[in-house]
Amino acid sequence: MFNRNVLYFAIMLGLIVLVGQTQSWNVALTITNLCIISAVMALGVNIQWGYAGLFNVGIMGFAAMGGLAAMIISVSPVQEAWSAGGVGVLVSLVLAAITIVAAVFTYRALEGKSFRLLALFIVVLAGSWAVRAFLDPATAAIEKVNPASTGYLGGLGLPIILAWPVGGIFAGAAAWVVGKITLGLRADYLAIATLGISEIIVAVLKHEDWLTRGVKNVTGLPRPVPYEVDLQQTQWFLDLCAQLGANPVTFSSIFVKLCYMVLFASVLLIILWFSEKALRSPWGRMMRAIRDNEVSASAMGKNIKSRHLQVFVLGSIVVGIAGAMLTTLDGQLTPSTYQPLRFTFLIWVMVIVGGSGNNWGAVLGGFVIWFFWIEAEPLGLWLMELITSGMAEDSALRAHLIESAAHMRLMTMGIILLLALRFSPRGLIPERN
Repeated sequence: MFNRNVLYFAIMLGLIVLVGQTQSWNVALTITNLCIISAVMALGVNIQWGYAGLFNVGIMGFAAMGGLAAMIISVSPVQEAWSAGGVGVLVSLVLAAITIVAAVFTYRALEGKSFRLLALFIVVLAGSWAVRAFLDPATAAIEKVNPASTGYLGGLGLPIILAWPVGGIFAGAAAWVVGKITLGLRADYLAIATLGISEIIVAVLKHEDWLTRGVKNVTGLPRPVPYEVDLQQTQWFLDLCAQLGANPVTFSSIFVKLCYMVLFASVLLIILWFSEKALRSPWGRMMRAIRDNEVSASAMGKNIKSRHLQVFVLGSIVVGIAGAMLTTLDGQLTPSTYQPLRFTFLIWVMVIVGGSGNNWGAVLGGFVIWFFWIEAEPLGLWLMELITSGMAEDSALRAHLIESAAHMRLMTMGIILLLALRFSPRGLIPERN
């Protein structure tokens, strides 16, 4: 079994090297970096599903929280926007916190009273009105400040690498709120609720221009690695290119991607190490016991809902870290790119194909699925050109088949998933009993 698992990763490495040799090393390293981020995200879902059996299809929302953290931490504050409406936003946030505390106090203090829900409704309604009274004029003033280039508050102007743990905190905080509301639901209702809440999170990012510029996007996020143009003007780098006989322009791009790969791989290895430790610990055995038989675990004195909330938050923290890493690599926050296909469906396919309940399987699934998701289009184009090589150049069928190569991705994912479920239903690296 060990040799087979090593073989899987060796084949994956060989495929990446093959891309480097046949296409370019820039493409190969870009795929590798995205594979690492996908593997981190798959680890987060594996913690929720593989450890505890929680069917979370709101992955997209928690990844978006990580992207939001990357923007807030790294972007410099827009002083004009803060002067125009910053105070109003801060006051509204304080009022929102007071409303939440008052609502919780009212709900607990009036336990058993017939007018409990009415009083809670009045508190929430009054608090919402107070919040909107300050927030609406403040956000309107902020969005009027040079909307073509800013029109939002900006961030803290700190190194973007600090956003990775902060992204985990953001996602974990959102998961705690979501979990308190939804974890008492049956599995199918939990899936619907988490999907709906993730759509709400993305909708907020798309439409609250004062916070994220909405669909206008926040571009030019600072990097944790050097810029190519700076490297090309640095003497030590030019000396290194001379020793390797490499073109400085081409090698600078490769060098930057290698720097990203070192950072991302370090995060992946740290999270994988902690995940393995947790899985093999008494806590991990307890979580799997709850997953396999909640009734028996409850009879043994385990607080099922509390443990589910705990693992739900932990998995979401890992997804949030991956979301912040992805936004760092992209160099921009683009709320419209948060789609269920990329950030929910594909991640679930990674976990299923790799092997749910096995951390190494989740990592392998992240690499396999993302690699073929990217390479399906060029492979499909090559396949269609091969099939139609005997047809006339002006053939309508030939043109249609070649144009259809871009749609090979979904078919490729379906084929991989069907083959995995048929020949290895527990995944390429199954969970160890």
